[in-house]
Amino acid sequence: MDFVPMTARAPTFDWTAIAQYNRSEIKDELALEEVLTRPRPELVELIRTLDSPLVILGAGGKMGPTLAVLARRAAQAASHPLEIVAVSRFGNPDTKQWFEQRGVRTWSADLLDRRATESLPDSRNVIYLAGQKFGTQQNPAATWAANTLAPAHTAERYSGARIVALSTGNVYPFVSIKGRGAREDDDLTPLGEYANAAVARERIFEHLAAKQSTPMVLLRLSYAIDLRYGVLHDIARSVWHSVPVNVGSGCFNCIWQGDANEFILRAFGIAANPPATLNLTAPSVCSVRDVATRFSELFDRPVRFIGTESDTALLSDTTQLSRMLGRPQTSLASMIGWTAQWVRDGGLSLNKPTHFDVRDGKY
Repeated sequence: MDFVPMTARAPTFDWTAIAQYNRSEIKDELALEEVLTRPRPELVELIRTLDSPLVILGAGGKMGPTLAVLARRAAQAASHPLEIVAVSRFGNPDTKQWFEQRGVRTWSADLLDRRATESLPDSRNVIYLAGQKFGTQQNPAATWAANTLAPAHTAERYSGARIVALSTGNVYPFVSIKGRGAREDDDLTPLGEYANAAVARERIFEHLAAKQSTPMVLLRLSYAIDLRYGVLHDIARSVWHSVPVNVGSGCFNCIWQGDANEFILRAFGIAANPPATLNLTAPSVCSVRDVATRFSELFDRPVRFIGTESDTALLSDTTQLSRMLGRPQTSLASMIGWTAQWVRDGGLSLNKPTHFDVRDGKY
């Protein structure tokens, strides 16, 4: 299902109209879009090095819309005539309209269809965001197909391009909460069919990268934060609606979606063969109990907890990310403050829980 970000029905889109928003507060969807898609100087410099067009596959999901607009705004700031092409099945026409109003070209294709993938526009720079997680327990075959066949079709189609492919921190097993988190060279022995299908996605990309000498980057994302979804959104809504917060998996990593999208785009600069692999998240380890308690204070509402903290969790070491691309710019305090305001004011929820507390690998 296509994701319809923000307000898709606005007849015009004026960047000057949103420049007035102060980053210290995010009161509505227009302000949220402004913050999520504001390019930093490092990204503007990188964008100047990209040939046109930049193709984003799986752009209709949760991250793709703001990623495409971030690239568009960076190209505008660089005075670089870079065309952005957003590829998705686009089952919802409002999603296509949203992209096109913001100067992003759309292309309808199902990446599971080899012929459709072969017909995609030529590009020397490709971002791969497609994948399937939720619903795996009910239909594991569909998850394996989405996470293996589509990457194979993509790698074969774009053998001459640089490919930045989004993976997940779920490829790791649980690690001690007292350590620094899983490292990129750790063994990938996760629980559950989704996580193992995600490992397979990486292995297919690696295999075809070696076969075709394709430079790639694999980014293992751990919990992007957008005020309409994400771990902080889930915890805040539980506290606001007096739903007990499960602390069984008591720690997590997260990263502001705007920062994650910037790193995805800047990763073209480190594409390599064999593929470079990076954990993509913020370095801090967040406590579910502490975050929920902070929301309780901000809402002036009591919080209830269930479960007992485990001594392991899905956590990632970001030493490599910091060395190669830097540290995320958005603080946890800012994300918590924005999320609290958003939930308190009745801001839109996508109603797509992260299930961050799942410990058996079943999604």
